[in-house]
Amino acid sequence: MSLAYLGALLVSIAGLGLLDRRYRVAVFAQPRRALATLGIGVAVFLAWDIVGVGLGIFFRGGAEYMTGVQLAPEVPLEELFFLILLTYQTLLLWRAASGRRVP
Repeated sequence: MSLAYLGALLVSIAGLGLLDRRYRVAVFAQPRRALATLGIGVAVFLAWDIVGVGLGIFFRGGAEYMTGVQLAPEVPLEELFFLILLTYQTLLLWRAASGRRVP
């Protein structure tokens, strides 16, 4: 069991959180809306993963740098945090880009 990948994901999410806090882009600007968006996005991606696993498209594989904890068959714990990272960074980019004025 290794915490390397999970640790890297958590450090990355924390970095996004620090950027969000500094510039008040999403969660620190409109917490309810941002957290709802993150929750919905992660739920959609998890459903997508579960359907993909059911169809035999997605599988866990073997990796020594993962915890080995499974949320569901072929869905490792790290997948949840990867989806949080993916959704959060996309939300921050979308909010930052939509706030800029183009001359």
